[in-house]
Amino acid sequence: MTEPMTLPRCCAALTAHWPLPHALDNVVLVSSAFDPHQLAEGDFQHCLIEPPASIQRSVAKRQTEFLAGRLCAREAMRLLDGRQHVPPIGEDRAPVWPGDLCGSITHSTGWAAAIVASKQHWRGLGMDVEQLMSSERASRLAGEILTADELQRMAAGPEHQIALHVTLTFSLKEALFKALYPLVLKRFYFEDAELLDWSHDSRARLRLKIDLSEEWHDGKELDAQFSVRDGQLLSLVAIAK
Repeated sequence: MTEPMTLPRCCAALTAHWPLPHALDNVVLVSSAFDPHQLAEGDFQHCLIEPPASIQRSVAKRQTEFLAGRLCAREAMRLLDGRQHVPPIGEDRAPVWPGDLCGSITHSTGWAAAIVASKQHWRGLGMDVEQLMSSERASRLAGEILTADELQRMAAGPEHQIALHVTLTFSLKEALFKALYPLVLKRFYFEDAELLDWSHDSRARLRLKIDLSEEWHDGKELDAQFSVRDGQLLSLVAIAK
């Protein structure tokens, strides 16, 4: 793939691919590996990306996450329809996408990605990547992330899947928030949604437990998908037109 410019040493090649198990039409996903230790002075200026003040004051890890995520977002939009645009940060800390597009940016240890689509085809996209939790951390955080019903379902399952179950629930709820927040403009939290079920073909089903709007109400269900590779879990909630 031809790069629009030479990338800084802190970011690997921008790759357009589909790292999830179930392909979606009319969607572009671009990812890049990154290394904060390779961030150099002038990298933002070289990439023609203006970092907000909060990023300028942050540590190298956060700066590189932001730079890699915005490079992925710009490349995804270029591949989608040819435009050159870097989504700024809004007052709510979320990326501000062009009015005719929806999208999502995510990053974890050493990896960033962005996904975009036209609103002619998709209403909302929420993507989240997380490092798989250890069993100890998952057990410690389960009560903060899972509802009572989710805890009961987890307890009924195999013990060796607890870490995956908690990480998946956390990531899917983050993806759900990213997909829905631009549509409802209301914040909601872990206890306001639940993971109903997930399967070994990497499909999942979520249900809202709160009224966010007339359409997005208590009991509304949504589909999701996920993948696990190299110790990271990637989740996607896509809301079709």
